Amino acid sequence: VAYLVVFHILFVLFVWTYWKSVFTLPIQPGKKFHMSYADQERYESEERPEVQRQILAEIARKLPVYTRTGSGGIRFCDRCQLIKPDRCHHCSVCAMCVLKMDHHCPWVNNCIGFSNYKFFLLFLAYSLLYCLYIAATVFKYFIKYWTVIVLCCFPFQGELTNGRSKFHILFLLFVAIMFFVSLMFLFGYHCWLVSRNRSTL
Repeated sequence: VAYLVVFHILFVLFVWTYWKSVFTLPIQPGKKFHMSYADQERYESEERPEVQRQILAEIARKLPVYTRTGSGGIRFCDRCQLIKPDRCHHCSVCAMCVLKMDHHCPWVNNCIGFSNYKFFLLFLAYSLLYCLYIAATVFKYFIKYWTVIVLCCFPFQGELTNGRSKFHILFLLFVAIMFFVSLMFLFGYHCWLVSRNRSTL
């Protein structure tokens, strides 16, 4: 009963954070970062790149924007027609600019950014604990199974007497350990990024 209680607590937390990572929509920059129609007309009608840079600098003067491009210009998204705030990037999959974009995650089919990075980090943590818990609770049956094989004894009474249950134990343990190891590196990497105030991009 204690095993089941802990298992279901971890499972509910795991599913909840996965749900929040998937269905929390990415946040776009506010309206003040979007160019007005008149500014768009002025910017697009100008063919000289240095004048375009001056137009963007003039518009961005009132905005809290500190990051610049490699050439020193204002970061601007041609597709969304907005001046990019710091750490904002255009996601080609979502076809939008995302605030504090970290990456587009295929596992949750969503952009990980300002709105759902906390849930993504919690999802990694709970999935790590979930895999570790499954591996730890299955390990004693794995040991019993291999003890029976090594000693060439008769199957012990009441547990793991048929081949199918033995296969399930082996499969469950190896899958849990495999996911635990891969998630440990991914979670460790994101914890390092958070500690350095960085993002994947």
